[in-house]
Amino acid sequence: MGTSARKRRRTPAKEPSWNSSRLEEWGLSRGQQRLLMVVASVAGVLVAVVVLIFAIGSIGNDFVPERATTAAIATQPRPDAYKGWVSPKLFAPIAQHKADPTPLTLKDVFAEKVLKEGRITLRLGATKLDAGCSAAVWGQGLVDQLAQAGCTQAARGVYASADGRYIAQYTLLNLRNTAAADSLVQSLTALHRGGWTRSLESGRAHFPLSGYTEASGHAMGHYAGLVWIGRADGAEPGVKDDFVSLSLAVRGAEKVVFRRVVAAAPPS
Repeated sequence: MGTSARKRRRTPAKEPSWNSSRLEEWGLSRGQQRLLMVVASVAGVLVAVVVLIFAIGSIGNDFVPERATTAAIATQPRPDAYKGWVSPKLFAPIAQHKADPTPLTLKDVFAEKVLKEGRITLRLGATKLDAGCSAAVWGQGLVDQLAQAGCTQAARGVYASADGRYIAQYTLLNLRNTAAADSLVQSLTALHRGGWTRSLESGRAHFPLSGYTEASGHAMGHYAGLVWIGRADGAEPGVKDDFVSLSLAVRGAEKVVFRRVVAAAPPS
């Protein structure tokens, strides 16, 4: 039995909703919030964003795509649990890259150096913006899929909690369209065993190679956001660890996507 097979499985958490106070905290004006409500209403959905639900493992705990090299798997940290979520209709205005052609910048995505959720406070340690996306990930299967998805940018940021207990990394991928983003986050259910984002390091903010971590993928129009979190010491979460708040905190980087929805669907 492999090491990953011995990891205990975690039950899914309920999916919290995002309300107007959340959007206000993220810097959206009241007018922008109303516009998002209209966009969501027209699409037939409430203004809500699917948040991290840490899954019960992927297909077969010992499954590794055959295209992943043994050397890469042995030297690159990867999540032990992953769950993917397709794009909500809220992001329909940016379903195509051509509707939102302005390139991402690190200033856009990681403008806030401190992110908070509940008792969790994250401080940004390092960022990196890659073009072409292949340099931001490992695993040939994942590299190939990103190429097929028309990935033009990968923005990564790594955070450490103020108390030094947690580490979190957020990666935002700029893809061709919603179909490509949906396909990516779903395929990673199995693909993450043999390919994942490369970890950034900054002081104490780094993922231990053999430590326990969890991840999720969130399609948002033509973007895909990858969340990766864990304890800094690599231990599995205990009863006092709030991984839901940790994931919500690092997803604060996604406010750039909400602003692009507003820009792509201005008030009439």
